[in-house]
Amino acid sequence: MTSNLWAGLWRENPALVQLLGLCPLLAVSGTVRTAMGLGLTTLAVLTLASFGVSLLRRLLDDDTRLPAQILVIASLVTAADMTLEAFAFDLHQRIGLFVALIVTNCALLGRAEAFARRHGTVPAVIDGASHGLGFLAAIAAMGAVREALGQGTLFAGMGPVPTVDLPGSGILIFALPPGAFLTLAGIVVLKNLVDDAAGRGSGQAADDPPPRPDVIARDTDSAGRDRSPTS
Repeated sequence: MTSNLWAGLWRENPALVQLLGLCPLLAVSGTVRTAMGLGLTTLAVLTLASFGVSLLRRLLDDDTRLPAQILVIASLVTAADMTLEAFAFDLHQRIGLFVALIVTNCALLGRAEAFARRHGTVPAVIDGASHGLGFLAAIAAMGAVREALGQGTLFAGMGPVPTVDLPGSGILIFALPPGAFLTLAGIVVLKNLVDDAAGRGSGQAADDPPPRPDVIARDTDSAGRDRSPTS
């Protein structure tokens, strides 16, 4: 279970590795508030969708599984959108369009098809939650970077959380759409550097091929003559 949780958070992160859900990731990551709003909504929908698809897995066949999965996801997205509109209307005004687009996020249907319909409810919930947390972490990191560099603040408009005013007035490009692409690229590069460093620390880079079993080191003397036993 720990490996499944770590996979969605880091190794198979839907935003930074699979590059899924980029439309809301880029559009709603201007501030921490909007990024957290959409990230938490996606986390809830992905976890509940994995649970629902897993419950229905024995009732579905090849002809009905995809429509049923889409129906489960669409129902949960509709409920999430209505809940957000009722209890956080101002935030809904900012991200409501992209909440509706969660239903088209390939990460949700991908986890339902690849994992939830093949496993029990507990592993499916853990898998959905891990990938949802991975998406939440990615979009929250982008929101923090873009708000800090683009507006010179952190946690603006988050109610009980005090706003942090940073030195300077911000760099305009990070508040604009090109800044979203630059921020995403920087975070992806940083993750890859961490992975490469971890691979070197373990003695073998992640992309290095495994040693060939048919290659046997031969024993030679100082003159280079072969001293390996012959058959």
